[in-house]
Amino acid sequence: MRYYDLYDNVYIPGRWHLRMPLYEEDGREELFNAWRFKEGQFLSIDKPIRISMKPAGRPLEFSLARGVPIVHHRVVSLFERLGLQKEVQFIPVEVEGQAEPWFILNALQVIRCIDDARCEEVLHWLPEDNRPDKEAGEYRNVSGLKIDPEKLGEAHVFRPWGWKVILIVSEHVKLALEEEGITGTKFIEV
Repeated sequence: MRYYDLYDNVYIPGRWHLRMPLYEEDGREELFNAWRFKEGQFLSIDKPIRISMKPAGRPLEFSLARGVPIVHHRVVSLFERLGLQKEVQFIPVEVEGQAEPWFILNALQVIRCIDDARCEEVLHWLPEDNRPDKEAGEYRNVSGLKIDPEKLGEAHVFRPWGWKVILIVSEHVKLALEEEGITGTKFIEV
């Protein structure tokens, strides 16, 4: 099976551009820790998350708000039909100016699958980098990402260990998103 980096198409004319997820804390808006959505864990969210946009524009059914996938309810329905409920969590969000339901797509799997030898370039964090917030061996940078499909089992939606800034989907999911006509998606084979 083939796999793809799923990201949003920033070149659609007149499209919206979503901003960081926010929540209300003690009567004021605070930035939500968006890195929580990249850990591959089910999250219990007890406060409503809001997404604003700047500039306003045409809604896309798949887009990123500072790296966090925001999807229309049509994407949720599609993933349910594909039987992917154990691989993703959909967290309701309020999107500025939108009455329809929108969700954060939280991938529930992080898989060690990057094929260093096939990537154009990989750089790893080292102990001498003096970055206690980074685990030695994690990827500092990956160019021309390639993964080893043998390490994926039956996974269809996940983030790669050490380089969780991207979301990977199987060809099965890619084709379903395209056939459904979900707007905003762009794919690069990995």
